[in-house]
Amino acid sequence: MAETETHQHVDPHDEDVHDANYQAPPEKTIEEIMAADQEDESLRRYKEALLGAAQTETIIVDPNDPRKVIVKKLALVVEGRDDMELDLSGDISHLKKQIFVIKEGVQYKVRIDFIVQREIVHGLKYVQKTYRMGVPVDKMTHMVGSYPPKKEIQFYLTPAEEAPSGMVSRGTYSVSSVFTDDDKHIHLKWDWTFEIKKDWA
Repeated sequence: MAETETHQHVDPHDEDVHDANYQAPPEKTIEEIMAADQEDESLRRYKEALLGAAQTETIIVDPNDPRKVIVKKLALVVEGRDDMELDLSGDISHLKKQIFVIKEGVQYKVRIDFIVQREIVHGLKYVQKTYRMGVPVDKMTHMVGSYPPKKEIQFYLTPAEEAPSGMVSRGTYSVSSVFTDDDKHIHLKWDWTFEIKKDWA
């Protein structure tokens, strides 16, 4: 599963999380994937290893949820500290009020926990836009990869980022996060908040 990341300052007019020039490959079912290239033994073995139990049964974790991707949790991961977590499985409208405190200059990673069910999902992407006092200050795009259905929770961990530091950088930031894919399906979109402080307290 390829993982690439871009990190850039955002254009205030850029509200689209997708590259308008990018054409995604056609969406394929598990049956179509397994039926293709059967004469290529190494490719067949690779696909069997990738898909696992999904080859022989339809993996459905939550029969009441029609989605292919169910995003469960976002966590801020800092070495030596307990993970700071946002529960994304329920009502996400209140998450903006739950403020993460981040010590300035610290190295942190973002972890997304999710479930894939029913069908393989292609080209998952995590896009995070950060604002301060309503002004866009940063945008990150992480190519997460393609994932097969599994009964277990799967996760993606971003490369390490460094929190801003210095008196000017301290304060409250609002974040808009989107978990999407090559086929422009918005699996989940949520807003949350963090505050840069001189220390963790």
